[in-house]
Amino acid sequence: MAAQTPGQPLLRLPRKIRLGIIGFDGHVGDVLRPLPRLPDVELVAVADANSDPATLKSNLRNPLVAKAHRYATAAEMLARESLDLVAVCNNDGERAEAILQCAARKLHAIAEKPLATTRKDFDAVRAAVARQGIRLGTLLPMRFEPHYLAIKSIVDSGEVGEIAQIDGQKSYQLGPRPEWQRHARTYGSTILWIGIHMIDLMTWTSGRRFTHAASFQSHVAFPEIGDMQNVTASIFRLDNGGTATLRMDYLRPASVSSHGDDRLRLAGTQGIVEYQEATGVTVMSGRGKRTLTDLPPQGFVFVDFLADVYLGAKPALPWSDIVRANEFTLAAEEAAVAQKIVTIG
Repeated sequence: MAAQTPGQPLLRLPRKIRLGIIGFDGHVGDVLRPLPRLPDVELVAVADANSDPATLKSNLRNPLVAKAHRYATAAEMLARESLDLVAVCNNDGERAEAILQCAARKLHAIAEKPLATTRKDFDAVRAAVARQGIRLGTLLPMRFEPHYLAIKSIVDSGEVGEIAQIDGQKSYQLGPRPEWQRHARTYGSTILWIGIHMIDLMTWTSGRRFTHAASFQSHVAFPEIGDMQNVTASIFRLDNGGTATLRMDYLRPASVSSHGDDRLRLAGTQGIVEYQEATGVTVMSGRGKRTLTDLPPQGFVFVDFLADVYLGAKPALPWSDIVRANEFTLAAEEAAVAQKIVTIG
């Protein structure tokens, strides 16, 4: 996506799009932030949908949210409003049902991730999308960040060869947690909630797919977080026989300035490319070692979805990748629950 000047529209559409939002428990900011620069998208209605009170209060201070029609439930909003598009940002456990409600009315939707917390619900969502002919996007914004776009470009150039080993990390401060994240019914699991981000990045940047998954996840100390796991580890087999590992935790000290420490390392047959906040994007290959300073511009997952649906543009996050990310993540979750290696499709 080309660089944008401040205030310049990010996208122009052929007609006005009436947007509704279900819930404020996910990363609804990925939808709300670009709205002021999307003149053809109007937020007309929101449904609280059991949203966390503190999060809801914060979002109601947004002028665009405050002026929208407000409903207590998704069903009420969908019945009363004439909408073109819905952003589904409720809790993980109730997300699939909200997507199915949108599909039943043939409404396009962009949803928080994961799309479902069980294989059965995910299959129902996929079937509804195909049956109703709607478009369904998901909020996987990390692949639109400059450093991951740079890693993808390096791998695609062939400089580091065929990827045979991938290592990912997500380490976050625990901080205050909303009530819905304390219960497995509404949270799902940490692998499902944050693992899908890195699983998407690992497969997308490498050009590889996973064929097997094995995982552990657990809750150590911190009884106040209820069912929420604060440590996880997953290992995957790549389709070329290589391996990938993903470690995640909510153990990052509160004394550290940044909330998270995300890392991604891809080792290929001719070199290595990796990213971490402390060092940036580093490449080691036959050209020597260097740190990339000229990175691609920041993209927007919501803008990408709009351009796909209403302009026919080729998406950077296509439906096939969304399905793949959800399938791989569900496999990692199933492996943790069953305590066995899960074969993927």
